[in-house]
Amino acid sequence: MKKSTLAIAIGLLLVANTGFAKTAKMTLEQRLEQLESRLEAAENRAEQAEQKVQDLQVQQAAEIKEIKAAQGNTPVNGQTPAEETKKNASTPNLVLSGYGDLKIYGDVEFNMDAESNHGLLAMTNSTYDGDPTNEKWDVNGRILLGFDGMRKLDNGYFAGFSAQPLGDLSGSVNIDDSVFFFGKENDWKIKVGRFEAYDMFPLNQDTFVEHSGNTANDLYDDGSGYIYMMKEGRGRSDSGGNFLMSKQIDNWYFELNTLLEDGTSLYNDGGYHGREMEQQKNVAYLRPVVAWSPTDEFTVSAAMESNVVNNAYGYTNKKGEFVDQSDRTGYGLTMTWNGLKSDPDDGIVVNVNTAYLDANNEKDFTAAANVLWKRFELGYIYAHNKIDDYAGVVCDNDCWIDDEGTYDIHTFHASYQFANVMDMQNFNIYLGTYYSILNSDGDGHNGDGSDDRYGARVRFKYYF
Repeated sequence: MKKSTLAIAIGLLLVANTGFAKTAKMTLEQRLEQLESRLEAAENRAEQAEQKVQDLQVQQAAEIKEIKAAQGNTPVNGQTPAEETKKNASTPNLVLSGYGDLKIYGDVEFNMDAESNHGLLAMTNSTYDGDPTNEKWDVNGRILLGFDGMRKLDNGYFAGFSAQPLGDLSGSVNIDDSVFFFGKENDWKIKVGRFEAYDMFPLNQDTFVEHSGNTANDLYDDGSGYIYMMKEGRGRSDSGGNFLMSKQIDNWYFELNTLLEDGTSLYNDGGYHGREMEQQKNVAYLRPVVAWSPTDEFTVSAAMESNVVNNAYGYTNKKGEFVDQSDRTGYGLTMTWNGLKSDPDDGIVVNVNTAYLDANNEKDFTAAANVLWKRFELGYIYAHNKIDDYAGVVCDNDCWIDDEGTYDIHTFHASYQFANVMDMQNFNIYLGTYYSILNSDGDGHNGDGSDDRYGARVRFKYYF
């Protein structure tokens, strides 16, 4: 009886174990099947996503190809057909030399101007047969495209270049800066090429200040009144080049600029005191500058510029003798407080400038002050000039100064900046205006000894 009971128990256990084993085995198989199903679903989703990306790329390529075809341009940026790329010996690519950094940038500047015509009277002139106001309206400007290269070494030495071609509304292409430079950081530097040296007569937010000449060339417009600003030897000439050496010692900055050029390019149309200038040789302007900055905000600078070549240009008198007119020496002093360096939002910028020119048969003195705060700028320029000799050539209503004597120029100028237009960084709009009064102790051009000039400008400025 005991044996039978034991056998029955063992049989039941064997049956139960067999059932449990079958149940566990089936559960594992089901789990494996579920895992395989999930993997298949994931693969399907990945294939679908990849297909969508490929479809999007094909669509984008088709759209770009359509645009390029409409523009008539050669496909770029990887859109060149594969069969064309295979013909190349290597894959097309933009490669730098690896010896330094290359920076590409641009500067858009366009102006809408309204002003009294430069060199002509803005008031009624009884001897003038045309429009007595002689005002003009103009749209002008240019686009600058800059290329700067720079290489620096661990020991502080560096070398670089800057090339800035210009395209203006007249359809011509010129060059702004074209310079090569090298030196050691915070120590010394040498520059050679076309550029402007140290600014000894800053006008602050210079939007529209019209006077006799406003570039490095044609600075002196004979008969229109001259405002001397220490720019004759500064550079960026259309008829010569610069060589500059500079040195930084703590808070002191020293600079010597040499400008070699055709000296007659200083004069608009080549005329000076009613005579046509004849070039004998190039001038050589030496322009030393010393600047001291005890703090980041304050700087005081002193400079002089002088042509050191005798008989560079002049005229031939009635006796057949050559009369030198190239002896020109100028002196300048400027003081600047730039509060924007310590307070970019509420800082004030103040410039106080003065300059004096000792030239052949002419002495010119200029003083100016301007203030910038909250993007609003206001300035005043005073010029007192004395001419000892004038040939008395008739200027056909284009000249206001037509005789020797002394005359003064009072110029008021103002500007305002609308920054980040449309919340777009580096897109600014400027409003500028000026008003000039010319007084003379001699016979005035229109009989009352004075001449007023004025103008207003809207400037669109964008950096990219």
